[in-house]
Amino acid sequence: MGDNGYAAWLRYGQVKDETRLEQYAGWMGELVLPAGVPMEGILKTAAVELSRGIRSMLGAAPSVTHEPSRQRFIVLGVLGGGTWVDDAAGGVTALTNEGYLLKTVREAEKEYIIAAGKSEKAVLYAVFHLLRLMQSGAAIDQLNLVESPKYSLRMINHWDNMDGSVERGYSGRSIFYDNNNVLSDSERIRDYARLMASVGINGIAINNVNVHREETFLITEKLLPDVARIAEVFGEYGIKLFLSVNYAGTIEIGGLETADPLDPAVRGWWKEKAAEVYRYIPDFGGFLVKADSENRPGPFTYGRDHADGANMLAEALEPYGGLVLWRCFVYNCHQDWRDRSTDRARAAYDHFKPLDGRFKDNVILQIKNGPMDFQVREPVSPLFGAMEHTNQMMEFQIAQEYTGQQKDVCFLIPQWKEVLNFDTYVKGAGSTVKEIAAGSVHAYTHSGITAVSNIGNDENWTGHHLAQANLYGYGCLIWNPELSSEEIAAEWAVQTFGGNKDVQEVLVNFLLESWSIYENYTAPLGVGWMVTPHYHYGPDIDGYEYSKWGTYHFADHKGIGVDRTVATGTGYSSQYTLPNAEIYDSLEACPDELLLFFHHVPYTHRLKSGKTVIQHIYDTHFAGVERVEYWIGRWQELEGLVDGDRFRHVTGRMNRQLENAKQWRDIVNTYFFRKSGIPDARNRVIY
Repeated sequence: MGDNGYAAWLRYGQVKDETRLEQYAGWMGELVLPAGVPMEGILKTAAVELSRGIRSMLGAAPSVTHEPSRQRFIVLGVLGGGTWVDDAAGGVTALTNEGYLLKTVREAEKEYIIAAGKSEKAVLYAVFHLLRLMQSGAAIDQLNLVESPKYSLRMINHWDNMDGSVERGYSGRSIFYDNNNVLSDSERIRDYARLMASVGINGIAINNVNVHREETFLITEKLLPDVARIAEVFGEYGIKLFLSVNYAGTIEIGGLETADPLDPAVRGWWKEKAAEVYRYIPDFGGFLVKADSENRPGPFTYGRDHADGANMLAEALEPYGGLVLWRCFVYNCHQDWRDRSTDRARAAYDHFKPLDGRFKDNVILQIKNGPMDFQVREPVSPLFGAMEHTNQMMEFQIAQEYTGQQKDVCFLIPQWKEVLNFDTYVKGAGSTVKEIAAGSVHAYTHSGITAVSNIGNDENWTGHHLAQANLYGYGCLIWNPELSSEEIAAEWAVQTFGGNKDVQEVLVNFLLESWSIYENYTAPLGVGWMVTPHYHYGPDIDGYEYSKWGTYHFADHKGIGVDRTVATGTGYSSQYTLPNAEIYDSLEACPDELLLFFHHVPYTHRLKSGKTVIQHIYDTHFAGVERVEYWIGRWQELEGLVDGDRFRHVTGRMNRQLENAKQWRDIVNTYFFRKSGIPDARNRVIY
């Protein structure tokens, strides 16, 4: 038998455990919607999803009624509606608008499970949680779960182009566009909305932040009817649609000669466009903007700053409650590799920190998790939390641009948890990134977390079957950042690959180790970037070293690393709050994993492990390959326990990962042996 992976974690496989099957069937034979509750909108979606899952797992769908006729049943309801669900909920008050409860209630003559929330959207989330429990084989006869999301805005950004290509896409082509047409009637878009709602995503931007001419028309009557149909599908699953906009739209399609944000004609044009969008999409989320970065147009052209540019768009959206998500991926694009004083890492902080307090209240600065570009290892951006009076949100990258491109396995949840748990100290101890993103440190009006999507039109959505774990895990983590990486991996594994314990053990442990494996055989100690230019897969140690986009390792025959200290380097370390600034600035205190990001050191410098830098480079690159070989062996043990299609697919990808790991190992080790002249202490083969 085969499984193409299309159902992802919503497979709803038939329950095989007889005890569980009997228990579930006893509760799930009847679905009750309290009288007076209209069967439409998101609540209808919730009922349909629950019935669909029950039918698949138990073999029969529940009957739907307003009055229960059985002793046991399940009931869906919105709290505060004046129905008997409110009484049964027991006065639960500690819920946000998207919060829900799952509760087993026992009364004299009947027993029932409540899936209820403060809104219809919350009910949908409750339904998906219940189905998740059933897929995992959990007991449901004593439920008492109360859940609210940590973050109010939980988003996905798509880098899809209207020609159907996906920038940094490793899973086929776009599900939204093809040949400059909007695929508004595609059933796949509905299936994608199901997947995203099941992990609590409530906002999706459907086009690339690098907005080309064709995408510029997405906010016009030419394409808005098609976009509105996608928004309608998203809306049924509680998801708001966002669009990336071309900052120079006034010039590209508006017939104006300027995009100056202070020009009255420019401001008027954007107000007209906002009104037009909201006529078609009343619950439109807002605009995502990349400006003055990587040759994209922006306010700098007119001597204006980012606040001027963002506020002009915010003014246009303000009457409708729309948001401007203004990306902070901005830097001095073209750098002279001979100049060691210019530091791309400094750019976001240098550009935005002085503007604190000048942005309108419906602007959110979207800040990448690190100061560079989604590397396998880099510090947390010092801009995050540094602006007390400006809304901020974190941007991650689910797409594995620099972390294996969904050819190599790299489970990113442990990396993201490190970022979220990082203490910035911007308002003393406890000012962690996860609290800043929740708006609880600076009391932001709007905040949250977004990430670049890793899906495409491949059958299994993510290219590599195991890359689905990053998409699932992202949604789980930004709902509840206290979940452990192991809990998330185990949840995904049982829903996606079934209940076999041997399969779960291999999948979970491989996922948990995969980030460190990938880091071992790629760029060492935080140096980053040693990738093939433009393509970003495979090793090229000097690929960006003499590039206009920056210089990243400064390796010579004596040492390696970038000096970002205050005394002798770029001063980047000073952008952090104490004590982080002192820790990163100090050669002795700096964590080994970030050593080469902050310091230029001799190859003979001893790490806290006791190893020299050069020996660490050799050892980790050999170890990385060895661990890939180990996990290939463990995966082979699962033949016959995993369906044939997915088994063969993952085997092929892992063999490709092994070849990539060997290439990295041999090129990196050879490069630094030739640079340093220092041999491997263990006399292994280096070319």
